[in-house]
Amino acid sequence: MAGVRKPRVLPLLCAIVLTLATLLAPVAGAGGYRSITLTFVRHAQSAGNASGLIDSSTPGPPLTDLGRSQAVASAQRLAPQHYDGIFASTMIRTQQTAQPMADTLGEPITVLPGLHEVEAGIYEGQPEASAVDTYFSAPQRWLRGDRTARIPGSIDGDEFDARFDGAVQQIYDSGDDKPVAYSHGAAIMLWVQMNVANPNPQLLMQHPLDNTDYVVIKGNPTDGWTLADWDGAGTGE
Repeated sequence: MAGVRKPRVLPLLCAIVLTLATLLAPVAGAGGYRSITLTFVRHAQSAGNASGLIDSSTPGPPLTDLGRSQAVASAQRLAPQHYDGIFASTMIRTQQTAQPMADTLGEPITVLPGLHEVEAGIYEGQPEASAVDTYFSAPQRWLRGDRTARIPGSIDGDEFDARFDGAVQQIYDSGDDKPVAYSHGAAIMLWVQMNVANPNPQLLMQHPLDNTDYVVIKGNPTDGWTLADWDGAGTGE
């Protein structure tokens, strides 16, 4: 990756990363199905983000004034990609973020429930600052291969993966070759790292997705997916 120095890591950490990559890599089929380029975009700043509290409720709070400006800027930045389909979750913040793109490209927004955020369960309404040790405790285990770990009062890794898989399948079945899907930070980061053939868990620490950051994957639900770009950082390799 040009312009970015690759950090030095201890041999043990290298081994851990390689082990995670092996655990996370899906088995690709040999069917040679149609390949698409799918871009995920995290929503702009919502009132929930501004409050500093975890909010995974549906439909959830709207965008802030700053968020609306971010949504417009994001559309201006990404519209030259000429997406042929626009999708969003059932949450207001993703649909409002997608609207400037829909206006620019003259494309409708298709709402898919499977794209919504990972439900926080008993951690709903708690400070985001505590999320690593609470809300994200079970998802960290999903990334290590334990998808039976459950967020208390919410879903486990298999349930999350199946739900998001369903949305991605619907996007693929739409026939669009270059769709863009507006979703949520945790949902995008987790599903991509759990499903691409070239996962890089270091990206979660070095480049967590901020508002309107994007991730690009290529492939299809049958043969598998490859990470192509993590918000301008390539694949982080």
